[in-house]
Amino acid sequence: MLILLPPSEGKAAPDEGPPLVLQELSYPELNDRRAELLGHLIKLSGGPPTQALKRLGLTAGQVGELDRNATLLTAPTARADSVYSGVLYQHLGLAALPAKARARAETNLRIASALWGMLAPSDQIPAYRMSIGAKLGDLGGLAPWWRPALIAALPREGLVVDLRSAAYGAMWRPAGVTFVSVRAFVQGSDGRRKPISHMAKATRGEVAAALLTAASMAKDPEAVADVVAATGARVELVGEQEAWTLDVIKLAGAGQQ
Repeated sequence: MLILLPPSEGKAAPDEGPPLVLQELSYPELNDRRAELLGHLIKLSGGPPTQALKRLGLTAGQVGELDRNATLLTAPTARADSVYSGVLYQHLGLAALPAKARARAETNLRIASALWGMLAPSDQIPAYRMSIGAKLGDLGGLAPWWRPALIAALPREGLVVDLRSAAYGAMWRPAGVTFVSVRAFVQGSDGRRKPISHMAKATRGEVAAALLTAASMAKDPEAVADVVAATGARVELVGEQEAWTLDVIKLAGAGQQ
């Protein structure tokens, strides 16, 4: 089983650490594309700020992110699972999980990235700012640009619990792999449900933690649903063959901030 996470917009910049070494990242077959994107991003970020902000989808108040991007080759690095610091990663809490779960994560958990393609938790990366919607050079959309390389590098069969957003999900979803997508809903006293985006990130982090700490790794969609249900969550699993959806439903006011 693979558990696929999105990157987080928020990142913790390492205070110290070695500079980036592409050859030490997982999936070295992606390095030519990584190097090409790095070149585009560094050049863009070191050029006219107005153009760079527009092509990266940033605001004028985020101009400092350009300085960070311009020094990616010399900036300190840290583990990817500590650089990504958003809500999903906070609720996953990988560093605090038991040693067995952390070892599983190194084998079974992967992070989709617009810049790096795919990462393992321990891959050493610098903090950066570039989303899947960025426009670099003449590459076009980054999701379809990455897709052929990821199809060649990643498994072509098996079970994937897909915790990525739709934009990152478009990078890799080959035929032959069984995908379980996870959605989060809040249910009111009237029985009506509605999706809540910020809660979805927290829920997906909790789902990843539950799968990594389970007695055994889930081998099919039904087992994924059982693991999540064992945490006390209400779940509904629907789908067939290669496309499944796991809905995690919370009652309005139950543990929400």
